[in-house]
Amino acid sequence: MLDLRLLAALDAVARTGTFGAAAAELGYTQSTLSQQVAALERRVGGAVFDRPGGARRPRITPLGRLVLAQARTLLEADSAARDAIDRFHAGAGRVDVGTFQTVTNVLLPMVLDRLRVEHPDADVRLFEDETDEPPLELLDLAFLDVPGPADADHVEVFRDEHVLVARARAFAPGPVALAHLHGRAMVALPPICDQAVVEAAFARAAVAPDIVFRTVDNQGITSMVRAGLGSAVMPVLSVWGQRHDEALSFHRLEPAVPDRVVRVVSRGTLSPLASRLRELSVDVGQQLVRDLAADGPAP
Repeated sequence: MLDLRLLAALDAVARTGTFGAAAAELGYTQSTLSQQVAALERRVGGAVFDRPGGARRPRITPLGRLVLAQARTLLEADSAARDAIDRFHAGAGRVDVGTFQTVTNVLLPMVLDRLRVEHPDADVRLFEDETDEPPLELLDLAFLDVPGPADADHVEVFRDEHVLVARARAFAPGPVALAHLHGRAMVALPPICDQAVVEAAFARAAVAPDIVFRTVDNQGITSMVRAGLGSAVMPVLSVWGQRHDEALSFHRLEPAVPDRVVRVVSRGTLSPLASRLRELSVDVGQQLVRDLAADGPAP
C-alpha cells in the first residue's frame, strides 16, 4: 500500500509546478519533499518526474502520470473519509429511529425542530412499528411504551396518565369509577403495548368492558367515541390534539390505571447524533409533562 503522504507530495508538485511551491503548501522543507518524492520513486520502481535542472520546471513522466491518477483517487477517498468522520463526531450523519403514534405526533416534531437547528444536515429516518418488540438490531433508537429487552439501555422520556375519553355528557363531570365501565361499549387499541397495561388494570378490578372496535389509529378511536360507538381509556398525550374538543369529555379514573411510561431504548454505543436526539427527547418529554400538568384535559 502506497503511503498517502508520498502520494500527496506527488500531487502537490504536479499541481504547483515546483518542489519549492509544493513544499511550502504542505509545510515541509524542500529537502524533505524531495526525499518523499525519491521514496515514492523507489516504491513504484522508476522516476515520476524528469528534473531538467536550472530554472526549468520538473516534468511528470508517463509513470508519474499513471501513479498520479491513482493517487488522486486515493487522496479524494481519504479526504472524504476524514470529512465524514469529522462530521460524525460533530453530530452529522444518519440516525434510524423506531417510533409510534404519540411520539410521532406529539414528541418528535419538537425534537426534530431543535435537532435541525443544531445539525441542519442530520439525516433522520423514522420507522413506525406498533409492536411490542421493534427490531433494535436495525435501529439506533426506539421509543417504546412497554419495557424493552433486558439487554438494552432504557431512558425514560415521559409518563402520562390514562384517562377516560367519552362523548360529551355521557358521564357526569369529574372522575369516573373504573367499575362503571363494566359491560359498557368501548373502543380500544389492539391488546399489545400500553393497551395491555390498561386491560390488565381492568382485569385486576374485575371490570369487563364490551370492546366493540379495535384500531391502531388514535384518531380513529376518538372519531368513534365522538360518533357514540363507545368510550375509550387512553393516555393523555395520545389525545392531546383533541383536549379542547367540545364533542368529547375527559375524566380521571378511580382507581387510576397505571401511568403509561414512554422510554427510548438502544443497544451499545450511540453516535453523537443519536445521543443528542435522545437528550433532546428527554428534555422535550419533560416539557410535555409540565404542559400537561398546566393544561391537562382531565378534570
